[in-house]
Amino acid sequence: MNQLAIIGYGKMGKMMEKFAPQFGFEVCTIIDPVFNNTINREELKGAEIAVEFTTPDSALENYKKLINLKINIVTGTTGWHDKIDFLRLLVESENVGFFYASNFSIGMNMVFEANRLLAKMAQKVEGYSIGITETHHTQKLDKPSGTAVTLAQEIIENQKKYVNWSLWDKTLPDSTLPIVSIREGSVVGHHAVEYKSAFDKITLEHEAFSRDGFATGALTACRYMLGKQGIHTMKNLLAL
Repeated sequence: MNQLAIIGYGKMGKMMEKFAPQFGFEVCTIIDPVFNNTINREELKGAEIAVEFTTPDSALENYKKLINLKINIVTGTTGWHDKIDFLRLLVESENVGFFYASNFSIGMNMVFEANRLLAKMAQKVEGYSIGITETHHTQKLDKPSGTAVTLAQEIIENQKKYVNWSLWDKTLPDSTLPIVSIREGSVVGHHAVEYKSAFDKITLEHEAFSRDGFATGALTACRYMLGKQGIHTMKNLLAL
């Protein structure tokens, strides 16, 4: 089996540990402050690849340490993307591989691609307004979700009607893409993008039944990154 290091032992880290053998990985080490260990060659115990789900405050330092040790990385931590150019230079100088995604659900990434295509087509015709609705469990405090923001940004980048996004408010100007955020029950994650005209409606919808899909998506990325170099994303994994 290939050797996998888990960096961060929260919910995702625990699920990665659970599903790792199904993807041909043996978890050789788990590095987390709760275990009072740190990222170094001794603690990595021969890992071929490291999967990292921690916090924006610690992620960049984690990446730098792993890259310097020439360990390929798969990460789902967000909040550091303004440093991507710095990381690209570091990855290229050390000839390692680095994979990042804001959402590791394979199905959600298919929706991202469909959303980009619809936004481009809506740009070529008149009459379609666009809105996003995301629903999550009541313990999720941030609004909107990172996935909803990604959907919104991709729409803005692929057409000219909307120049920014905002949480829904009846006073929003037509140039602002509205996002409705709902927090209820134990909903794992539900996202819908609606393209609506006076004559019809198109809805792109994705519902996550459990968080297992995120873990298995991340492990799919780990398997993909074995022996790879450079920066990779879900677009590369899905060969788009």
